[in-house]
Amino acid sequence: MQEIIKINQNEQGEARVNARDLHDALNVKARFNDWITRMIEYGFTEGVDFYSFLSKTQNGGRPSVEYNLTISMAKEVAMLQRNDKGKEVRNYFIQVEDRYKKLANDPSYQMALGLKASQLLLDQKDQIIAEMKPKALFADAVATSHTSVLVGELAKILKQNGVDTGATRLFSWLRDNGCLIRRRGTDYNMPTQKSMELELFEIKETSIARSNGSVTVSKTPKVTGKGQQYFINKFLQAA
Repeated sequence: MQEIIKINQNEQGEARVNARDLHDALNVKARFNDWITRMIEYGFTEGVDFYSFLSKTQNGGRPSVEYNLTISMAKEVAMLQRNDKGKEVRNYFIQVEDRYKKLANDPSYQMALGLKASQLLLDQKDQIIAEMKPKALFADAVATSHTSVLVGELAKILKQNGVDTGATRLFSWLRDNGCLIRRRGTDYNMPTQKSMELELFEIKETSIARSNGSVTVSKTPKVTGKGQQYFINKFLQAA
C-alpha cells in the first residue's frame, strides 16, 4: 500500500492523522484554520474524534493549534470534499483501517506495543528523576544543617537555585502566607504561632545598650534548618 498521508501512532498504538497533512493531501484551497474549523462544525467531538495540542516553536514564536484526527474522522472529512481527491484519500484510509484491524489480532504486534509503552514509562521516569535529583539533594543538604539563617540569606539561596525572589519579596510572601506577623506593631515580621509550632523559625534576641544607660532588646527572626527545607521544597516544587 502506497503511503499518501503519514499515519502516526499514539502510546496505545492507535492510528492518528495530522490535520495539516490531510489538508495538504486533499489540495484544499481554503486556509487551514478556516477549513479545520468548518470541518469540526460538522459534528465531531474533541477527545473522541480529534485531539488538539499546541505546536512546539523553533525560535520562541507563538505556538499554533494543531489537530490529530482519528482515521474514522479523517475518512469522513475526505468524503466531505466531494471530489476525486477526496475519494482517493478516503479509499486510502479504508486500507489503513483494514491493516490496523489485522494488526490488532496479531499477538506479536500487541507484544511490541506493550514493550513500547513500557519503554515510554521508563523514559518518563528517568526524566523525572533527572529533573528532581538536584532539588532533592539540595533539600537533603539543608535538612542536615543545624544553622539558622536570616530571611535575606534564605532569599539568596532560593535565588541561586532558580527562584526569582529577593529579601523584600520573600518577607512579603511570608507575611501573606501566614508565616510572619503582618500586623504593624512591636511583633511585625515576627514568626506567627503556627510557624513557631512547626519549628520553621527561631527568634534571635540581641541586647542593645543605649547612651542613657537603658537597655533594649532587638528581636530578629531566623529560619531554622527545618524551616529552610520546608520553604525550599515549597518554592522549588512551584517553580
